Amino acid sequence: MFAKIRRMHFREQLSIREIERRTNLSRNTIRKWLREPAMTEPRYPDRQVKSVVDAYAEQIRTWLQTDSHRPKRDRRTARVMFQAIQAQGYPGGYGRVCALIRRLQQEFSENPNRKAFVPLAFAHGEAFQFDWSCEYAWIGGLRRRLEVAHCKLASSRAFWLVAYASQSHEMLFDAHTRSFAAFGGIPRRGIYDNMKTAVDKVGRGKERNVNARFEAMCGHYLFEPEFCNRASGWEKGIVEKNVQDRRRQIWVAAADQRWTSLAQLNDWLADTCRHAWDDMAHPEWPEMTIAEVLQDERLQLMPVPRAFDGYVEQP
Repeated sequence: MFAKIRRMHFREQLSIREIERRTNLSRNTIRKWLREPAMTEPRYPDRQVKSVVDAYAEQIRTWLQTDSHRPKRDRRTARVMFQAIQAQGYPGGYGRVCALIRRLQQEFSENPNRKAFVPLAFAHGEAFQFDWSCEYAWIGGLRRRLEVAHCKLASSRAFWLVAYASQSHEMLFDAHTRSFAAFGGIPRRGIYDNMKTAVDKVGRGKERNVNARFEAMCGHYLFEPEFCNRASGWEKGIVEKNVQDRRRQIWVAAADQRWTSLAQLNDWLADTCRHAWDDMAHPEWPEMTIAEVLQDERLQLMPVPRAFDGYVEQP
């Protein structure tokens, strides 16, 4: 448009009024452009759009920076931040807060010092991932701390939750037995962190002194155990995210109810997991549900033998 106006005025000798009629630009704009000594692209200042949430941007930035040094389960969600600034007098809506948080997180993620990770892909029947989480629920009239076992197939993303009073070997073996029975088979390998019930001593690199009872269970179910490197939870990121997602979805509903016994809670968790398979879309194949992908993966799983009893003979 700048070049067109210059041609119309200096080459075709058209008046400013005629240029205004042909281009629908104001005369002041045309005069300003014609006064430019050289053919340079006009620059305009960035438009400053003010939002009611801008007054709380520094507070939210401080919260995000502080939470980056905390464990994920202790970090504030967008809803918590929204309620906190609402108490300080914020008159706007929740959507503006979410947009600001996304923008600030994008700024943090563009830091050149951040670590890069390669996403992992798994074939049907190749692997499952296992982890524990600490949750709370009302059982028998008391608010009790529970250790929840999370087992998730790496390909179909089918998951299984079982709550226990502790993380002993008996609980670990029972969680595997229930999970394999629910999945309808056993993958070729299992991925774990360096939990004490599985690893007696962590050596250099991938060297591990595997617990005898845990190794006996792996031999009974015929899968190969793999252990993550130290401080490398992303190596089993599928189940790590499952812990976070189930805490915000399934466990929120479980914590609001009153349970007469731990068995009643586990029965409810089993039904809820199966219903979730039917309702949730697979992240890689959104047109299919987790239950539909699980049907295909079951063809690649080894049939489940009798339950492992945890017995290890010692000479």
